[in-house]
Amino acid sequence: MALCPVSAEVIHQVEDCLDDDEKETMLFLCRDVAENLAAPNVRDFLGSLSERGQLSYAALAELLYRVRRFDLLKRILKTDKAAVEAHLCRSPHFISDYRVLLMEIGENLDQSDVSSLIFLTRDYVGRGKGAKDKSFLDLVIELEKQNLLASDELRLLEKCLKNIHRIDLKTKIQKYTQSGQGAESNMNSLQASLPNLSIKESLYNSRLQNGQRKEHRFVEPLGVQRRPVKTSIPESGAFLPPHIHEESYRMQSKPLGICLIIDCIGNDTEYLQETFASLGFCVHPFLFPSAKDISQILHRFSHQSQHGDYDSFVCVLVSRGGSQSLMGVDQLHSGFSLDWVRSMFLGDTCPSLRGKPKLFFIQNYEALGSQSEGSSLEVDGPAIKSVDSKAPPPSRYMIHREADVFWSQCTADVSQLEQPSSSSSVYLQTLSQQLKQERRLPLVDLHVELMDKVYAWNSRVSPKEKYYLSLQHTLRKKLILSQA
Repeated sequence: MALCPVSAEVIHQVEDCLDDDEKETMLFLCRDVAENLAAPNVRDFLGSLSERGQLSYAALAELLYRVRRFDLLKRILKTDKAAVEAHLCRSPHFISDYRVLLMEIGENLDQSDVSSLIFLTRDYVGRGKGAKDKSFLDLVIELEKQNLLASDELRLLEKCLKNIHRIDLKTKIQKYTQSGQGAESNMNSLQASLPNLSIKESLYNSRLQNGQRKEHRFVEPLGVQRRPVKTSIPESGAFLPPHIHEESYRMQSKPLGICLIIDCIGNDTEYLQETFASLGFCVHPFLFPSAKDISQILHRFSHQSQHGDYDSFVCVLVSRGGSQSLMGVDQLHSGFSLDWVRSMFLGDTCPSLRGKPKLFFIQNYEALGSQSEGSSLEVDGPAIKSVDSKAPPPSRYMIHREADVFWSQCTADVSQLEQPSSSSSVYLQTLSQQLKQERRLPLVDLHVELMDKVYAWNSRVSPKEKYYLSLQHTLRKKLILSQA
């Protein structure tokens, strides 16, 4: 059956939303698809591929998935990350594992690493003009032109990574090599070719939606629709070959990082402080701050130099507010945006946390009214977009600003705080218990169990006593919240 070509309108919409680094990455990923096709820009390149019958909507979705533009998957292609992952599980890949491997290596290199690699390879490719402005992908292309780098020839790159002490990335190449060079059609190599964003995120979409399983469709525009596929991903990692292990974040610093607790209610600080201290965090609690105090606290901690010595960061916020805002103790104050809270610790604002997991646990109390009669568990929480189109584009040498965020947000009716015997948050209490009892469980899996328990609570209480829990994350690796 012939592939449905991607319309010029869709290609234009996609290209218009990409920044320069994403366009460069997309062209790099497609180098094996059309080696003899030279186009001046992404729009013309994708247009030519579509005219040749080489670009389907599924292929375009895979490209957006690889560059982590999940917002465009939803907004333009009317699909989502989980559906694309399910499609990749059962279909040949448009992009080679080799290209994805090199893209992921580049994402984990900082500017000094790239500079060192350029210097180490100068005996092979020469100094060249504009060496200072080269990206890792530029260097890869130069090495490929000299036949010094290919899907079955990675020895020089391995050697150079070893010389700059990036053994983690050298190991990544070895895993790829062991999985079978160029075996893109082998479905058992799926995990090696998928981005490091946790594949288990799709578990939420299928396992918990009002306590019921949910199916996702991979929908192609213009009326072309594929069969619905269940996206539940086995927790055992059935797609993972025995000799390939999922990469994990480094969690070895002492302390693991700063844990900032801002509690405007006063019922949860004591046990949360004990829990995160037992996990190895340096805990800084703040009780009953005003909105102005909270702003100053967040500013101060986002500029802490100690982040550079630690492996992670945790922020716990407990307050009244709206669905996307917090107020502090001064209820007359309009409060501040939760997006602003998150932005304070992203890779561009807080460079010392770039590439490290940043965890947010939010308990918000608001006047829910009749909304509490709705679904008791939601998986589409506060949007953590892959890209803010109004923000300046990230440097090509840097991990994306939105990466490595884990955002767990729970909302409860404010009437719970008006009771004479106001008690601790069920969400935070259960989270604390889970972290103590199952600290060796990956955090994403732990949160699935947390959602199960919150749902069980909701099934036996009145609407005013229910908790509405959501999770979104951009973790690129497995995260175990304990010192190794």
